[in-house]
Order: sequence, then structure tokens, then C-alpha cells
Amino acid sequence: MLSSEEAMRVLATAEQIYSATVVSETIQRMARDITSALSGKYPLVLSVMGGAVVFTGQLLPLLEFPLDFDYLHVSRYNNEIRGGPINWKVTPHENVKDRVVLVLDDVLDEGITLAAIRDWVMSQGAAAFYSAVFADKDIGRPKPIDANFVGVMLPDRYAFGFGMDIHGAWRNLPAIYALKD
Repeated sequence: MLSSEEAMRVLATAEQIYSATVVSETIQRMARDITSALSGKYPLVLSVMGGAVVFTGQLLPLLEFPLDFDYLHVSRYNNEIRGGPINWKVTPHENVKDRVVLVLDDVLDEGITLAAIRDWVMSQGAAAFYSAVFADKDIGRPKPIDANFVGVMLPDRYAFGFGMDIHGAWRNLPAIYALKD
């Protein structure tokens, strides 16, 4: 965890990648795309805690169809900058069997966590799996999964804001920032 002074220093030296206006417009576009694709399917929407909480909170009210909601908590970062082993903290309380499932996550980095979530959801008997990520990071190599719905593309740098954190800080920013190279 960063001290308040360290967090302020990180923000002051970071580069804004997407403004709050672009973030808001992106959420609206994603909501239209998801509504078009999943309207009539009555999906179970699963939010990946804690990074997707801001994305989820802004996206859900814009979806124009009935849905069930639950969450799961899987992490590889635990407030660190580099990912480690997958840590399943909470599995969904709702049964995914025979359901169309939409997983919402903040960022598709290497794809390891989202692929593990997909594999778990499908192993539990889900009828279909969809994923929506606010940001997809261009890491320059193939990933084990592609998201069905993507908000913005990020450069291969550490990004934070709009749910994404840096050492636990700055999930609350309305814009997206990245550390400079």
C-alpha cells in the first residue's frame, strides 16, 4: 500500500491515457453492444472484484434487459504490479449451470485470470460464456482468451484508474492513467 504522499507522486508523474469523458462514452458504447448481443438471453452477470466494481457500477444501469447479478473474486496481483499465481477468493453464489454468463472485468492483461474464470464457469455447466473488459492491454503476444466486448486498448504499460489500482491506490479515478516508461 502506498502512503498518501506516494500515491500523489505516482499520479503527478503518470500520463493520462483516456479522459473521464472518453471513459463515459466508452461505457455507453459497450452497453449498447452488450444489449444488442445479450438482450433476450437473461444472463447471469458476474463482476470480478475488486477491479471491475467501478466498471460494473457504471455499466449495469445502462443494460436494457433483465439479468441476474453476482460476483467472484479472483486475483493474480494482490496490490502488486506483477501478476503471480491465481488466487480464488470467492466463487459466485449463483449457480451458473445452464446459464448464459457474462463476466465483467477491468482489464485483460495477459488473459490468465479471465481464461481461468472462463474454464471454471464452463466446467460448472454454463450454457455460454461472454466477457466484457473495460480495457485490453496490447502486450504484443497472443493471449489465452479474447474478450467479447472491449472498451479501450491500453499500451503495454502499467495502467490505473477507473477501477484499476496501483499498489491499492487510485481505483477511484474517473480517467485512465499509465506509468511512464
